[in-house]
Amino acid sequence: MSHSPIRKDKTCLNCRHVVEQKFCPNCGQENTDSRKTFHHLFIHFFEDLTHYENAFWKTIKNLLFKPSTLTKEYLSGKRLSYLAPVRLYIFISFITFLVIALFPSHVSENLNKSEKEITSKLEKTDNLNIKTFNKSTHFKLASLKEIDSIQKYGKESEKYTDFQYWVYEKVVHVTENNTKAEIIEKFIESFVHNIPKILFIIMPFFAFFLWIFHDKKKWYYFDHGIFTLHYFSFLLLIFLILFIFQKIVDLFGNSLSFIADITNFVGIIWMSYYFYPAHHRFYGESRIVSFIKSVFLFIINSIFIVFLLTFYVFYIFINLH
Repeated sequence: MSHSPIRKDKTCLNCRHVVEQKFCPNCGQENTDSRKTFHHLFIHFFEDLTHYENAFWKTIKNLLFKPSTLTKEYLSGKRLSYLAPVRLYIFISFITFLVIALFPSHVSENLNKSEKEITSKLEKTDNLNIKTFNKSTHFKLASLKEIDSIQKYGKESEKYTDFQYWVYEKVVHVTENNTKAEIIEKFIESFVHNIPKILFIIMPFFAFFLWIFHDKKKWYYFDHGIFTLHYFSFLLLIFLILFIFQKIVDLFGNSLSFIADITNFVGIIWMSYYFYPAHHRFYGESRIVSFIKSVFLFIINSIFIVFLLTFYVFYIFINLH
């Protein structure tokens, strides 16, 4: 609960009603000082999300270990005992990407290290082998001048379409102005920062596929939307837990890496299996029907997600500077 001091002025700042106690009896606004430090804002944000009670931990426990329980409780009307689906997703997203942002990317360091190791090994071979290696492992794109020459004087079968030329121009621009390490690092950085956008795009489609596979009279699209919010919140939360655990293990070096591997394996298995019991318990269908629908939904959504991610990877690449 907030510990902000009560205002001496007994007039509500929101509705101008007389306030004798901490909360306005007319509109319910708290009669505390509206100007707060960053500490107060952060605490208020966290308290607002957790409903000032044990609702937060109760929500997290059910989300992790009781598939579909939150969705069933929310749609049955029991909404004050848990975090609302949208708040839950926003909160987990905020914490997840805040934690990710706190850890610097080591992509460039790893790539540079690998390149140095390769170079060191090559230096031990003779010049002929070095030339052979370079020819077999490096592919040089034709310059735009060469392509322009083909477009102008080449045979029709050799010319690019307008779209192909545009793509090629983007690829040449990126590869000429960035090293391999820079391209990968910029891509990963852009990808991580835009994951929330990707997930928000995927969620309505995920709910739509659920709507297609179930009785339209019994289930509204809203119901599938709440189920989707809880499921994606679960996926994000597992990802966050595995990410934090991996960083903790990294502090101890390679001696405990096997523990991280086991944890990641268990986490991925639970993430993969979770959808089936959640679907079975929420929609109340037989185990066989739920299993068949779960498999079909998994395949359909996987194809859609791969298509979306492929398009997004292409979009990120051509917009690198």
